[in-house]
Amino acid sequence: MDQPVIVKIMHIYYPILATVGVPANLITILILSRGKCNLSKCITRYLLAMAVADLLVLIFEVILYQIKEAYFSHSFLNYTPICSLNLALLYASIDCSVWLTVFFTIDRFIAICSQSLRTKYCTPRNAAVIIAVVCFISIVENAPIFLIYEPREIIDNVPWSCYVKSSFYVLTIWAAFFWFETILTPSTPFVLILVLNAMTIRYIVLSNRVRSELKGLRNHTDPEIENRRKSIILLLVISGSFITLWMVFFICFICVHFTDAQFLKANYEDSFTIAEQSGYMLRCLSSCANTVIYAVSQRRFREELNALTKQPLHIVTKLFK
Repeated sequence: MDQPVIVKIMHIYYPILATVGVPANLITILILSRGKCNLSKCITRYLLAMAVADLLVLIFEVILYQIKEAYFSHSFLNYTPICSLNLALLYASIDCSVWLTVFFTIDRFIAICSQSLRTKYCTPRNAAVIIAVVCFISIVENAPIFLIYEPREIIDNVPWSCYVKSSFYVLTIWAAFFWFETILTPSTPFVLILVLNAMTIRYIVLSNRVRSELKGLRNHTDPEIENRRKSIILLLVISGSFITLWMVFFICFICVHFTDAQFLKANYEDSFTIAEQSGYMLRCLSSCANTVIYAVSQRRFREELNALTKQPLHIVTKLFK
């Protein structure tokens, strides 16, 4: 039986994404951990944590879920306990990645727009505490997901695959949990990032205009304005990439909750299902986009990446000398 076009695309897309995304995030983690990118320790910790979270999303969602379902559906990974655990870790890693992006945006907003709070809030210690709390809450909050699923079938007394329990749709506690999850991710992060970016851009535009007029620097370069410009570029490309790549998923998410659209329909010829799966693919792409962003926007990151790629060549050259 011929597969729908969107399914064929998914079966090609996810392996390519894993092949590119996992090494990209590992390289990003290695470069950032060396601390030679001329970034503050506070920024470096956030970016490093985001890279680790993105790597976990690629492992749990792309490799252990999407690729497993497409190519290894009868492996031990499809035992119900393992399948349920992977889904819980999948959602935890997504929440962690999303909320680290939010707190990075908050950190940059305070650093740029509030001189009085910057010295107290934007510190490496605070960044480490926030990262630890975000990761802990993401795991605890998504732990109940492990209990949502039951075996789809039992073969030779072995529970296979994961199927949402019927009680999930009727019990009040599960309904409350579902709406809590809905509000927490992705609705609140999406709104927060949009609002904070708008406020940050407005502040920088107004302050730069005032600074230029006071100093008469309309045709001259001001180091302070240049530093602000570099900070806002890094902030906007990261959060802008998040918003862009999550947009389709977010729109489908809203349609499911506030219209008659059906979630995860089995008909892959349906236009809404195609849009929904496209949203999932773009959402996963956001987990390896930051490496490209750093390479494009950060000169020191490019230099470190270039040096890293040359190291194997230097080792081979020394061996043959």
